[in-house]
Amino acid sequence: MISTVTREDELLRAWVKLSGILKNNRITKGLMYNEATVMLLLYNRYCEDGEGIISVKEIIKETNMLKSLVNRTLNSLEKKGLLIRFKGDEDRRKLYVKCVKEKLDVFLEVHNCSLRVANGIISIIGEDDADSFIRIVDKIEKAGYSL
Repeated sequence: MISTVTREDELLRAWVKLSGILKNNRITKGLMYNEATVMLLLYNRYCEDGEGIISVKEIIKETNMLKSLVNRTLNSLEKKGLLIRFKGDEDRRKLYVKCVKEKLDVFLEVHNCSLRVANGIISIIGEDDADSFIRIVDKIEKAGYSL
Protein backbone atom coordinates (compact mmCIF):
# COMPACT_ATOMS: atom_id res chain seq x y z
CA MET A 1 0.00 0.00 0.00
CA ILE A 2 1.41 3.37 -1.01
CA SER A 3 0.52 6.31 1.19
CA THR A 4 0.86 9.98 0.49
CA VAL A 5 3.48 11.98 2.28
CA THR A 6 1.83 14.24 4.83
CA ARG A 7 2.86 17.66 6.06
CA GLU A 8 3.83 15.97 9.33
CA ASP A 9 6.11 13.58 7.41
CA GLU A 10 7.72 16.54 5.65
CA LEU A 11 8.18 18.41 8.94
CA LEU A 12 9.87 15.39 10.54
CA ARG A 13 12.07 14.93 7.47
CA ALA A 14 13.13 18.58 7.63
CA TRP A 15 13.77 18.29 11.38
CA VAL A 16 15.99 15.21 10.90
CA LYS A 17 17.90 16.91 8.08
CA LEU A 18 18.50 20.07 10.14
CA SER A 19 19.58 17.99 13.15
CA GLY A 20 22.05 16.13 10.95
CA ILE A 21 23.43 19.33 9.46
CA LEU A 22 23.94 20.87 12.90
CA LYS A 23 25.45 17.66 14.30
CA ASN A 24 27.86 17.35 11.38
CA ASN A 25 28.96 20.96 11.82
CA ARG A 26 29.54 20.48 15.56
CA ILE A 27 27.95 23.80 16.43
CA THR A 28 29.49 23.67 19.95
CA LYS A 29 33.09 22.63 19.29
CA GLY A 30 35.10 22.60 22.52
CA LEU A 31 32.15 22.26 24.89
CA MET A 32 29.39 19.72 25.18
CA TYR A 33 26.08 20.96 23.78
CA ASN A 34 24.46 21.36 27.22
CA GLU A 35 27.53 23.17 28.54
CA ALA A 36 27.40 25.62 25.65
CA THR A 37 23.67 26.11 26.20
CA VAL A 38 24.14 27.01 29.88
CA MET A 39 27.12 29.22 29.12
CA LEU A 40 25.10 31.06 26.48
CA LEU A 41 22.49 31.88 29.13
CA LEU A 42 25.20 33.10 31.49
CA TYR A 43 26.94 35.08 28.74
CA ASN A 44 23.70 36.76 27.67
CA ARG A 45 23.01 37.68 31.29
CA TYR A 46 26.58 38.98 31.63
CA CYS A 47 26.04 41.18 28.55
CA GLU A 48 22.82 42.51 30.12
CA ASP A 49 24.01 43.22 33.66
CA GLY A 50 27.81 42.87 33.74
CA GLU A 51 27.60 40.08 36.33
CA GLY A 52 26.33 36.96 34.56
CA ILE A 53 24.36 35.58 37.52
CA ILE A 54 21.39 33.28 37.01
CA SER A 55 19.45 30.94 39.29
CA VAL A 56 19.62 27.20 38.75
CA LYS A 57 15.82 27.21 38.65
CA GLU A 58 15.90 29.71 35.78
CA ILE A 59 18.43 27.57 33.88
CA ILE A 60 16.11 24.59 34.18
CA LYS A 61 13.17 26.67 32.94
CA GLU A 62 15.03 28.29 30.05
CA THR A 63 16.71 25.12 28.77
CA ASN A 64 13.92 22.60 29.43
CA MET A 65 16.62 20.28 30.80
CA LEU A 66 15.96 17.92 33.66
CA LYS A 67 17.28 19.13 37.01
CA SER A 68 19.70 16.20 37.19
CA LEU A 69 21.10 17.05 33.74
CA VAL A 70 21.48 20.71 34.69
CA ASN A 71 23.36 19.67 37.84
CA ARG A 72 25.70 17.39 35.86
CA THR A 73 26.28 20.18 33.36
CA LEU A 74 26.99 22.70 36.12
CA ASN A 75 29.40 20.24 37.77
CA SER A 76 31.29 19.89 34.50
CA LEU A 77 31.43 23.65 33.88
CA GLU A 78 32.53 24.25 37.46
CA LYS A 79 35.36 21.71 37.06
CA LYS A 80 36.45 23.58 33.93
CA GLY A 81 36.50 26.82 35.93
CA LEU A 82 33.86 28.49 33.74
CA LEU A 83 31.37 29.18 36.51
CA ILE A 84 30.93 29.24 40.26
CA ARG A 85 27.88 28.23 42.29
CA PHE A 86 26.64 30.00 45.36
CA LYS A 87 23.59 30.29 47.59
CA GLY A 88 21.36 33.33 47.66
CA ASP A 89 21.89 35.99 50.32
CA GLU A 90 18.19 36.36 51.12
CA ASP A 91 17.13 32.74 50.65
CA ARG A 92 19.95 30.28 51.35
CA ARG A 93 17.94 27.50 49.70
CA LYS A 94 18.13 29.20 46.31
CA LEU A 95 21.16 28.29 44.19
CA TYR A 96 22.79 30.60 41.68
CA VAL A 97 25.61 30.33 39.20
CA LYS A 98 27.89 33.05 37.94
CA CYS A 99 30.19 33.01 34.95
CA VAL A 100 33.89 33.47 35.65
CA LYS A 101 34.75 36.61 33.69
CA GLU A 102 38.39 35.59 33.27
CA LYS A 103 37.27 32.38 31.51
CA LEU A 104 34.69 33.89 29.15
CA ASP A 105 37.23 33.70 26.32
CA VAL A 106 36.93 29.87 26.46
CA PHE A 107 33.18 30.12 25.87
CA LEU A 108 33.53 32.92 23.31
CA GLU A 109 35.78 30.72 21.18
CA VAL A 110 33.00 28.11 21.07
CA HIS A 111 30.34 30.80 20.63
CA ASN A 112 32.15 32.39 17.69
CA CYS A 113 32.30 28.97 16.01
CA SER A 114 28.53 28.65 16.52
CA LEU A 115 28.00 32.14 15.11
CA ARG A 116 29.93 31.16 11.97
CA VAL A 117 27.54 28.21 11.48
CA ALA A 118 24.54 30.52 12.04
CA ASN A 119 25.95 33.06 9.57
CA GLY A 120 26.45 30.28 7.03
CA ILE A 121 22.82 29.24 7.40
CA ILE A 122 21.66 32.86 7.05
CA SER A 123 23.75 33.26 3.89
CA ILE A 124 21.92 30.24 2.43
CA ILE A 125 18.34 30.97 3.51
CA GLY A 126 18.45 34.77 3.68
CA GLU A 127 17.59 37.16 6.48
CA ASP A 128 13.81 37.03 5.93
CA ASP A 129 13.70 33.24 6.27
CA ALA A 130 16.06 33.44 9.26
CA ASP A 131 13.65 35.89 10.91
CA SER A 132 10.75 33.56 10.09
CA PHE A 133 12.63 30.62 11.59
CA ILE A 134 13.29 32.56 14.79
CA ARG A 135 9.64 33.63 14.95
CA ILE A 136 8.45 30.04 14.46
CA VAL A 137 10.76 28.64 17.14
CA ASP A 138 9.68 31.40 19.54
CA LYS A 139 6.03 30.62 18.80
CA ILE A 140 6.55 26.93 19.57
CA GLU A 141 8.35 27.82 22.80
CA LYS A 142 5.66 30.30 23.90
CA ALA A 143 3.01 27.64 23.34
CA GLY A 144 4.87 25.57 25.92
CA TYR A 145 5.31 22.68 23.52
CA SER A 146 7.56 19.98 24.87
CA LEU A 147 8.32 16.60 23.39
